[in-house]
Amino acid sequence: MRIAVIGFGAMGQLVEAGARKAGYEIGLVVTSKNDLTADQLRGHDVAIDFSVGDAVIKNIEACARAHVPLVEGTTGWKQHESTAKQIITTNSAAMVYGANFSIGVNLFYRIAKHAAALFSAVDGYAPFIEEAHHNRKRDAPSGTALKLRDLMSEYLGADIPTSSTRAGYIPGTHRVGFDSEADQILLTHTARSRQGFANGALLAAHWIIGRTGFFEFSDVIEEIISTKKHKEPL
Repeated sequence: MRIAVIGFGAMGQLVEAGARKAGYEIGLVVTSKNDLTADQLRGHDVAIDFSVGDAVIKNIEACARAHVPLVEGTTGWKQHESTAKQIITTNSAAMVYGANFSIGVNLFYRIAKHAAALFSAVDGYAPFIEEAHHNRKRDAPSGTALKLRDLMSEYLGADIPTSSTRAGYIPGTHRVGFDSEADQILLTHTARSRQGFANGALLAAHWIIGRTGFFEFSDVIEEIISTKKHKEPL
């Protein structure tokens, strides 16, 4: 598998290192400051983007024109999601995106959604979301927190208080809580390092090759879970 890595910050470096360790070829590395072109991408099997929100649409266009599947790990571009989907659909291209490529976080999404369904059935519990990241993360609340809020709002309404902290070198912590006069329930996911995000992106890169369409990383996880269930003996 020949991979193009877009955005050579900490995440780009982790993706490159993980790809090389897995025996994949790195054919192209493009920094966030440079414009990506379709010509640069041709001959690659997949591209992985961890650049900046402002560059995402241009990167999607370049990958779509080159017919190179894209794994989009950058956050801060959700307001342009409909444009991104149109580009992919018009060009019969392929893209998988996610607010968070950690496999653990994507399982955490399902736990939080199920918890929201349970607490919606009883009175007296107030939901909240808290997230904390390193001081270099630009968007707040995080894309992961927004995704959690979207999932939980299906059962609890859209007005779920969500707070953000930016300090030091925190890789990422997300907490979902349900508070009452009598007690409090907390669900927490803590990232020990960013390696988990890189591993998930590489998993998505392997999955997207040969497909056409606009996918969320949750689709990748769902297929893995479903396949595992089907393989289990009765």
